[in-house]
Parts: sequence; C-alpha cells; structure tokens
Amino acid sequence: MRISTRSTAVVLIAAAVVAAACQRQRSTMRPDEQTERASVEAAIRATIGWAKDKDFQLLFSTIANDEDYLEVQPGKTVTRGFEQFRQCEKFFGSPDFRAVRYEIQDLKIDFSRSGDVAWFYCVLDDINEWKGKPANWENTRWTGVLEKRDGRWVMAQMHFSFAKE
Repeated sequence: MRISTRSTAVVLIAAAVVAAACQRQRSTMRPDEQTERASVEAAIRATIGWAKDKDFQLLFSTIANDEDYLEVQPGKTVTRGFEQFRQCEKFFGSPDFRAVRYEIQDLKIDFSRSGDVAWFYCVLDDINEWKGKPANWENTRWTGVLEKRDGRWVMAQMHFSFAKE
C-alpha cells in the first residue's frame, strides 16, 4: 500500500494539532511553576532558617502537622509524626543552642504531574553551636517531599545523610 505525500502531510498536521492541544491543556491545568518553585524553596529554607531566631511558629507551620510526618537523620534517629517532632523544641529552644548560619547548594526541585507534591535534593551546611562549641552538619545530603495543603507547601518527609568517601 502506497501512502501519498499529501496523506502523510495531513496526518502529521493533525498529530501536531492534537499534541499542541494536549500540551496547552496540560500547561493551563498546572499552576505557575515559577511561583510554585519559589514557594517550595521558601518552605525548604524555612525548615532550616527558623532556627536563627528560634521561630518555632514558623517551623511548625512548615512541617506537616500529622502522624504521617517522617524525618530520618544521620545515625539511628527516625522521627515519626508531628507530636514526636515537637519534642525537638526542648533541644533547639535551649539557650545552649545557637544557630549561626546555613547554606543550601545544588538545590533541585521537581513536581508531580498534578502539581501538589514536590520533592527536592540539595547539599546543606547547617552551622550551629552547642554550649559555645561547633555543632555542625556540613556537606549534608538533604532530600525531602513537600505537599501542597490548603494552599501552602508543607514538609511531609525529610532525610539527612552524610556521604562516606
């Protein structure tokens, strides 16, 4: 069976129109990615940056306030649920703890197709003091998952690890 050039052109044009319509529908269904990316980054930074001023209200508004919250730290510490997470307030609220600064490098943020879930990777330097002595996490691999709930991004899961060379 021989297909004419005209038939091929019609099929290609039709395919292009369908693809463009699908792309247009997909792009109009997703929120403004640049705005969402900035909001996710702000939530990520708030998850660490709150410590400078010991702003627990900021921290607790950025963390998922339910039993599904999960945080895995280097070593054996695994925090399950918001109530267990709140116990960190004793340590970080202590006058012996002082947040000095933090730096996030190589931040990569991706979104689910629905646009209401984001996950990230970065390298974190979290510089602190405990009783006047360094208590730092440097070159820490940090990954996490955020979910958009009631119009705002909250951290649902975090994982911190140190690379072993």
